[in-house]
Amino acid sequence: MRTAGEEIVASCPQCGVEIRTDRRFTTWCAACEWNVDPQGPGKEKRGLDRVRRGLAQRYGARLFDELRGEGGKGSGSGSGSGRTWSGPLAYALALAVHGLTVVLAAVGLWGLVRGWGGLGMAFGLFLLALAWSLRPRLNRLSDDDRVLLRGDAPELFALVDEVAAAQGTRGVDVVVVDVEANASVTQLGLRRRRLTLGLPLWEVLSPQERIALLGHELGHFTHGDTRHGMVVGTAFRSLSTWLYYVRPMPNPNVVQAVTNLACVPLRLLISAVMTLLDLLTARTCQRGEYLADGAAARTGSTEGAVGLMDRLMVTDSIVTTLQRETNNRRLRRTGGGGEQNADGLWEALVAHLDSVPESEFERRRRVGALRGHSVDASHPPTHLRRRLLLDGTPVPAAVTADAARTERIAGELAGVRETLAREVVRDGYGNQ
Repeated sequence: MRTAGEEIVASCPQCGVEIRTDRRFTTWCAACEWNVDPQGPGKEKRGLDRVRRGLAQRYGARLFDELRGEGGKGSGSGSGSGRTWSGPLAYALALAVHGLTVVLAAVGLWGLVRGWGGLGMAFGLFLLALAWSLRPRLNRLSDDDRVLLRGDAPELFALVDEVAAAQGTRGVDVVVVDVEANASVTQLGLRRRRLTLGLPLWEVLSPQERIALLGHELGHFTHGDTRHGMVVGTAFRSLSTWLYYVRPMPNPNVVQAVTNLACVPLRLLISAVMTLLDLLTARTCQRGEYLADGAAARTGSTEGAVGLMDRLMVTDSIVTTLQRETNNRRLRRTGGGGEQNADGLWEALVAHLDSVPESEFERRRRVGALRGHSVDASHPPTHLRRRLLLDGTPVPAAVTADAARTERIAGELAGVRETLAREVVRDGYGNQ
């Protein structure tokens, strides 16, 4: 084995082919895939999580074949709404869940009035409190959110508006910046829209990859998102609250053991309803992700969308790098609370991600194909999403950002960028 700087040159112990790799990353063989996945698939999912992951892989693969057979419509043209009977059934089931909450509230109110001053009053108050905890909750801003309004970042909002116009939808009312290596859009209340940008992800993307990211997220508004919509999404949250209430008590005494046993049928029923909702919404959710990828390609170019997909494949490296950098800075902390150690945090993250060799990206892609990797259970396997983009006809960017525009947006984010860096170094990454 020979070394040259960070490069390692060795022979594959399995097939003998020469291997050139970076010492900072896994040594593997592209020819025979020796050591391509040294950690293995990891801990097997259980229960509802296993069902959801299985659905993600199964529906994702089927939709990939369908959309590729349609000439890549999922990745380029944006056609194919994917509306079937499963959507109305999901809404009906979700409304039934909310209807039960209404019934509990009505019975609780009746018990409160009829049993005033007696045991019936206590029973009514209990049902009213239960119904209140199960009520559909609209998304709201948290006091801890780092919120940007149009006056705070006019150039960023102008870019979002331009991407939204290219998608045939409207922009957002609020941008929230956090320290997650992710991004998302949500409905805020009844009419407002929120875009959440994870600064670690935003920092490591090129300008066109950032536009592709915005195109993907805003594409969810264009194509709809049943599972996370107001009716079905709040039904999932209500069912999760039910499961929390009937979860088995650990180390139970005799009475608690009997209670745990009595709750088993209810837990099974709630889990069955959640699984059915997953089944009814999985296909639409999967198709929505493919269509959002197509939106990313149309706004930021196919190259930008594929580059974004590659970055998403190494989000765990983003997390590891930030943890290492923040720990090093905290160890070097001196007077003044150590805030000066936050300087250069984001630049160090970008430098590390830019130094990741192509061989490591290729290894991650192959691992994804072996494991059927997806971001979470609502997403198709990442390697299939990437392949669909590449198999379709390459499309140019509908929206671009020159160096001057990129600098202006960076200036608008400078304040929150500095603040979040100080907080991450002070608290440690992952502890916010």
